[in-house]
Amino acid sequence: MNRRTAIKQFFIIAGGLTILSSCLNDGGASIVLNKLKLSAEDEQFLADLVDVLIPKTDTPGGKDLNLHLFVIKMVDDCESPENQEKFVSGFNKLRKQLNLANGKETENKLANLSDKTDEKTFFDIFKSRAIQGYMNSEYVMKNKVIYKLIPGPYNGAVKING
Repeated sequence: MNRRTAIKQFFIIAGGLTILSSCLNDGGASIVLNKLKLSAEDEQFLADLVDVLIPKTDTPGGKDLNLHLFVIKMVDDCESPENQEKFVSGFNKLRKQLNLANGKETENKLANLSDKTDEKTFFDIFKSRAIQGYMNSEYVMKNKVIYKLIPGPYNGAVKING
């Protein structure tokens, strides 16, 4: 076997393994997480929950902007281990309680969460990160925030009365 054939076969096998590993999804989250362990069902629940928090109107909703992925990644990367633990614990408890099919009932339950519970901690973190993601989303930054490089036009030929 010559060297060219060996290198070509090596790259074909490496490419096949890369494609195979991406096809064999273990049912986990669709993004790479270092500390949190969430399933695809958990991710779908968070997507539905973010859609309750920021619903679709004439502007895209939270689900359309993939804010649930932003929230998951921010919690995984930026929150303290204690908050991550409370996030997962509160998420699991709240998931058992909520029926996202009934939007008004869900909103009432979320509004009436008692303080100092894991569910309240989860929802506070989730809500703040979802709003952060929405305000920093490409849609808001391009369509809603008006940015002027220069606060006003420069007119160098203005008569001064003095």
